[in-house]
Amino acid sequence: MAVAGDFSSPQEGADPVAFDCQTCGACCAYSSRWPRFSTEDDAQLDLIPQKYVAADEAGMRCDGARCSALCGEVGKSTACGIYDIRPDVCRACMPGDDDCLMARRAHGLPTLE
Repeated sequence: MAVAGDFSSPQEGADPVAFDCQTCGACCAYSSRWPRFSTEDDAQLDLIPQKYVAADEAGMRCDGARCSALCGEVGKSTACGIYDIRPDVCRACMPGDDDCLMARRAHGLPTLE
């Protein structure tokens, strides 16, 4: 789970190539408190379809812990429904970083640790 301003680097020894986001999606289904808008400007936020924005407009709408823009099944095949216009916090979560590994562990997915 990436937090605004937390740009963790990949864990030492972790191979980002080994973590395929399109067969994972754990970070997008980890917590309803994430993703939150923080560094986006109004122009960026205006691009996100309202159906994906939380009622308080502070972040993405979630269904439980899962971002409403996440398509597919976590750990099998996933995609972001708004990938090209996704929030900055989503862009900050990198394959193999601490947040990625935490979300993968929460979903029982391998972390190569």
